Amino acid sequence: MLTAIKKSFKYSLPVLFGYIPLGFAFGVMLQAAGYNAVWAFFMCIFIFSGTGQYLIVSLLAVGAGIPHVMLLTFLLHFRYFFYGLSMIDRYHKIGGLKWYLIFGLTDETYAILSTEAPPEGITRQAFYASVTFLNHCYWIIGGVLGAVIGGILPFSTEGIDFVMTALFAVLVVEQWKAHKNHLPALIGFVLPIISLIVLGADNFLIPALLAVSVVLMCLRPRFEREEIL
Repeated sequence: MLTAIKKSFKYSLPVLFGYIPLGFAFGVMLQAAGYNAVWAFFMCIFIFSGTGQYLIVSLLAVGAGIPHVMLLTFLLHFRYFFYGLSMIDRYHKIGGLKWYLIFGLTDETYAILSTEAPPEGITRQAFYASVTFLNHCYWIIGGVLGAVIGGILPFSTEGIDFVMTALFAVLVVEQWKAHKNHLPALIGFVLPIISLIVLGADNFLIPALLAVSVVLMCLRPRFEREEIL
């Protein structure tokens, strides 16, 4: 497993440079809300969701109830339903480890696993597990550091959330370069824009995801034939 982690490390570097500062910002926010590094550590282990953990900090600050937290968390992470559908074939016959891979499937991990092939000398299972584990570790380190240092020194997190935008941009470029067929990417770009224009910023996300998923599922036989050819 150590060999797999070493060989997979370079694939996770873009996530490393994104997750450390983003996790740090989460830790600072959590500390400011009155929760120490122990809370940050366990939240990063058992929740492992950047947007979800930022949301929970805000909800903790206002004393939101558990049903409210559950509903908002479900809506916020609804996109992972579609990620999961596209990973069914990749996680098929991978054994009990798939439960951790499902739990650790973040946006950034998905981008890597759906683009990169396992390096020579390690199995697909070991590659998936290593990338997921490394990304999880980066997030834990960032969150704990933020909570510890945030309790000692005052910090402003203004503007740090742009790191996530930059990280997404890097991963999109890598996926674009890795695939010759750019039609799926264009579909994923155009349909959300149409949904945004028609439905507005507050209502466009879930309809856009549904539309993209339906169109891509309808075109899947065509994409598979092109890959064979």
